[in-house]
Amino acid sequence: MFDKVLVANRGEIAVRVMRACAELGVDTVAVYSDADKHAGHVRYADEAYNVGPARAADSYLDGEAVVEAAKAADADAIHPGYGFLAENADFAARVEATDGITWVGPASDAMERLGEKTHARRVMDDADVPIVPGTTEPVTEVEAVTEFGDEHGYPVAIKAEGGGGGRGMKVVESAAEAEEALESAKREGEAYFSNDSVYLERYLQTPRHVEVQIVADAGDGDDGETEVVHLGERDCSLQRRHQKVIEEGPSPALSDELRERIGEAARRGVAAADYTNAGTVEFLVEEDVDRDPAEPLGPDTPFYFLEVNTRIQVEHTVTEELTGIDIVKEQLRVASGEGLSVSQDDVELDGHAIEFRINAENAAKDFQPANEGRLDTYDPPGGIGVRVDDALRQGDELVTDYDSMIAKLIVWGSDREECLARSKRALAEYELDGVVTIVPFHRLMLDDERFVDGTHTTKYLDEELDDALVAEAQEKWGSESASASDDGDEEVSEREFTVEVNGKRFEVELEERGAPAIPVPEGGAGGSGGQQRPPQAKADDEDDGGVDVAEGGEAIAAEMQGTILSVNVDEGDEVSAGDVVCVLEAMKMENDVVAERGGTVASVHVGEGDSVDMGDVLIVLE
Repeated sequence: MFDKVLVANRGEIAVRVMRACAELGVDTVAVYSDADKHAGHVRYADEAYNVGPARAADSYLDGEAVVEAAKAADADAIHPGYGFLAENADFAARVEATDGITWVGPASDAMERLGEKTHARRVMDDADVPIVPGTTEPVTEVEAVTEFGDEHGYPVAIKAEGGGGGRGMKVVESAAEAEEALESAKREGEAYFSNDSVYLERYLQTPRHVEVQIVADAGDGDDGETEVVHLGERDCSLQRRHQKVIEEGPSPALSDELRERIGEAARRGVAAADYTNAGTVEFLVEEDVDRDPAEPLGPDTPFYFLEVNTRIQVEHTVTEELTGIDIVKEQLRVASGEGLSVSQDDVELDGHAIEFRINAENAAKDFQPANEGRLDTYDPPGGIGVRVDDALRQGDELVTDYDSMIAKLIVWGSDREECLARSKRALAEYELDGVVTIVPFHRLMLDDERFVDGTHTTKYLDEELDDALVAEAQEKWGSESASASDDGDEEVSEREFTVEVNGKRFEVELEERGAPAIPVPEGGAGGSGGQQRPPQAKADDEDDGGVDVAEGGEAIAAEMQGTILSVNVDEGDEVSAGDVVCVLEAMKMENDVVAERGGTVASVHVGEGDSVDMGDVLIVLE
């Protein structure tokens, strides 16, 4: 087993991995950005290293900085968690090529084979795993989209090669939408995955999302075959805009015969790909929306391979509660050469489990992510069958630079009925004040007929749920964000020092609240080698932050923190009310920034790839 593992992630998943390491007697190393210097995963780790500014591309996605931190810490392994670099085959290869450091995950070549969706479709097709009708080669021209639509019918899904969770996917309802959707999917693919390659699939009308958790090892036999163990399935059909919000297992919709067919298909496909370590094989299952909830889907129900997630999943906790198997420990055992501690015959599913993502989002406002807040009260539930994975604690301020997840609530029951009842109790106990969350939405779902019956599809929330019910739930059970500055406008003075202990150098940061700023000598940096991002103009600044806005003009400002994906206008362009002037990525979603009224573009203050804060002026109209 390893001596020290660096966790190349943040938040609750970083703490989750560190807990598994602690139980195995393995020391842990955290990495953190400037925005996360007080984060929970930093507090939990045995040691921590700063890897860059708040912008993910300059910190958590900087593979070189992460590997250098591992070297500095003398770590002998890197675990990527999920997100960020977890499915980056190039980063995995970088780690594999670094002497003395082991990659905790599938081999980089297997990641590349299955991470590229068209490659994965070919692998699965060859292994006799059903795939959705679509292309097995990337498409580049709009004519390919319209020809596919003419042949297979609309709607058509355009998907990014490296995508997942709806990112980089666009649904085309008609030929007229094809060109814009193709460009948007390619743009998202480049922004999220540094890969603008896309492919096409027939868009299923009534799909359920069912995924199979696997763990695999190369095996110790002479036949060289991969040993693949599947740990049952999870149903992740309750989604909004292709982002999961509630996951459960086993699926309430599958018969035992269909469950076995899907599980064996997952094992067959993974073995054919020579894949090792943990992973998830995702499928779409055709739901019969008119079926009796008491009659599960039969063995002849169509199901199709969707993708392989070459990492641990957010919802791996559901499987752990059903099987009693610590999946992170299995990852570490396989990567260290110890091999799996379980075989297929050892796997038994017990009871029912549901995971609720506790996101800082307002479901009544189209799941809009919070852009600020502090956990004035944070009191998670407990009791039999209740598990909470988190990293934040009471008094912590919300970091909104990355994703909206605060915690995960996982509830187990002897059957689905008990699990639902226990979930109601646990959610009612969950006290969070100062940050808006989707807890009210979860409580609503536990009385929702379609969800309770288990007949919902991935489109249910977006197309069928009554928004008025969500608003009522938010008003009844919700809390609002509290500004991080509610405790006053006290100044925070910071200074960095380099100290040496027993021959080892450390960078130490000191803070003093409510004190005058520490003077910085002229021409010097006051002991800090870091660079400060110049202040952006704010739309609500009294002097417009130096941005000239002519009388009657308009400053178009960012409504949330994020990254500029594209700028659609130039100085001198004429725009009309409703025109998209730029596209802002925030919380894994593309957001069109539109002009509220018409005018001429007087000035453009951002460019593609720029990070912006809430209130930053983007475009000025006259």
